[in-house]
Amino acid sequence: MLTEQQNASVAQATNQKQNQQKHQALHQASLLNKAEFWGEAAKALDWIKPAKTVLDESQAPFYHWFADGEMNTCYNAVDRHVLAGRGDQIAIQYVSPVTDTEYGISYAELQAQVSRLAGFMQSIGIGKGDRVVIYMPMVPETAFAMLACARIGAIHSVVFGGFAANELATRINDAKPKLVLSASCGIEPSGVIPYKPLLDKALAQAVHQVDHCLILNRSQCHADLLEGRDLDWQAALATAPWADCAALKATDPLYVLYTSGTTGQPKGVVRDNGGHAVALTWSMQHIYDIQAGDVFWAASDVGWVVGHSYIVYGPLLMGATTLMYEGKPVGTPDPGAFWRTIAKYKVKSFFTAPTAIRAIKREDPDGEYLQGVDLTCLKNVFLAGERCDPDTLVWAHAQLAKPIIDHWWQTETGWPVAANLMGTAPVAIKPGSPALPVPGYAVEVVDELGEQVAPNTSGNVVIKLPLPPGTLTTLWQNDQRYQDSYLSMYPGYYLTGDAGYTDEDGYLYIMSRIDDIINVAGHRLSTGRFEEVLCQHPDVAEAAVIGVDDQLKGQVPLGLVVLKKGVTISDEELHKQLITLVRQEIGPVASFRLVSAIQKLPKTRSGKILRGTMRKIADNQQYTAPATIEDPQTLELVRTALTRMGYADALV
Repeated sequence: MLTEQQNASVAQATNQKQNQQKHQALHQASLLNKAEFWGEAAKALDWIKPAKTVLDESQAPFYHWFADGEMNTCYNAVDRHVLAGRGDQIAIQYVSPVTDTEYGISYAELQAQVSRLAGFMQSIGIGKGDRVVIYMPMVPETAFAMLACARIGAIHSVVFGGFAANELATRINDAKPKLVLSASCGIEPSGVIPYKPLLDKALAQAVHQVDHCLILNRSQCHADLLEGRDLDWQAALATAPWADCAALKATDPLYVLYTSGTTGQPKGVVRDNGGHAVALTWSMQHIYDIQAGDVFWAASDVGWVVGHSYIVYGPLLMGATTLMYEGKPVGTPDPGAFWRTIAKYKVKSFFTAPTAIRAIKREDPDGEYLQGVDLTCLKNVFLAGERCDPDTLVWAHAQLAKPIIDHWWQTETGWPVAANLMGTAPVAIKPGSPALPVPGYAVEVVDELGEQVAPNTSGNVVIKLPLPPGTLTTLWQNDQRYQDSYLSMYPGYYLTGDAGYTDEDGYLYIMSRIDDIINVAGHRLSTGRFEEVLCQHPDVAEAAVIGVDDQLKGQVPLGLVVLKKGVTISDEELHKQLITLVRQEIGPVASFRLVSAIQKLPKTRSGKILRGTMRKIADNQQYTAPATIEDPQTLELVRTALTRMGYADALV
């Protein structure tokens, strides 16, 4: 006789197998009958003019979804919920531990704020197709700004608040906005970051000149306004008329988002209105298990694609409550801040970056800050932004006792490419894998000649065209660069730039960027696999591995690890144990002998480790600290560690 626990395990395994079949059937239907599948999904939205042609392939490789349809994204994200009688529901729950501020904004209040801001924009000559740059912190007004642009058909381009002036200037030159919306400051754990001096410097550098700047003055820092150009946010909106929602083509651009870390001529990803709204609404229900009225929290920033898709547009299109958080996973004030916020506001699904979980794990390895926090409201935790090593996923699951869902996507795709459909067909979780390709995405793993490789064989991850709705339609004002960057290497396919493999069950594993593959004496090894092994060590909180030049083998791996708080192991013993661990797990072919502890890894503000910059430092190449870097001082920590190991010059 089977025990009760054994019976439950058998039932779970059977259910997961059935769900995998259901997932695969949905996926197949989405590829065989694209128009039917996405035409059905589009019915979740309100259309001014429903599309008769769901997919227009006449201008391939430029594909157009719902080309003859008309709609308005802001109407679908705001007005229709008010008209449906849910105006009193909280649309945005704002939580700012750095300013000790918390308040909710109802859908009716959101409609009023957005309509007035849109009316103000119209009053100064902003209309359909005009660009508006948004350079703001994590405050509700940033969401108002995005939605106000969507309301009147202006194209917004959000630039992460606090970006360096020269980087902001390049984006202004590329987008050529009539208006910049900004704030007097942002608040970081380190203190107040004044934005206005950075904005003034950027506008002084920019070749393109904007007509107006609308400035939100925050109490923590007052910004002086330039007469004739700058306008005060509160004063301007006090007398602004309400603006109605414009009728827009589904193919009209909604926004331009510049990919993080770009220098020189920036790469502006263009997102359309119709396909974007359809895809995000579908994903909220099927991937994130969110319905109208549920509370969803994406702990990101509006400057990144996650903030666009899953702080602002996705939850509001679904009619959910979105939580907007101005703070960090640790230090504002402690590693329990996320958990207490989830419990207080009854968050159902939570989305953060693996690097945030690793930061919490480093500060609170035993989960002491979870004690006494009631997380019964929390159903799922989603991780994306940087590859989630299995150790981090296993640790989070052990501490939270919730499904920890790794999923994979990109700025360019706008929504998940591979994920577990938690709202429709949850399948077994395999640590290290973002699960199965999402319906709409025909994902393949190919070799350098474009031939599909066998299961468990590494290769380049590509997606067969056409991409599903919601993905990039081109690069801003640069169709040729779009084709050169993404479509030219494998004709008929979109190049993701990631390397990985699929297993015998069809699960996808993303191991590294293509240029993070290390070629050790002819053996192609991924940095992700090395990092996965290093993180198995009980004292290691996170790791980064890069390939460095070697006269004999071409390249060899070099690792930097961050230790958990309170660890006292000696450098010599740590070095010995890590080399032994890699030798056991990967083998002697790895030639792994270079490893050192470091206090902190260099990352972008979205949590991506700057491996490319680290490689340049190691190989004594010139580099520029990316505008997206969270802490420039970490590059000096890297240089010091690399110099100890015989790489990089001691002097900058």
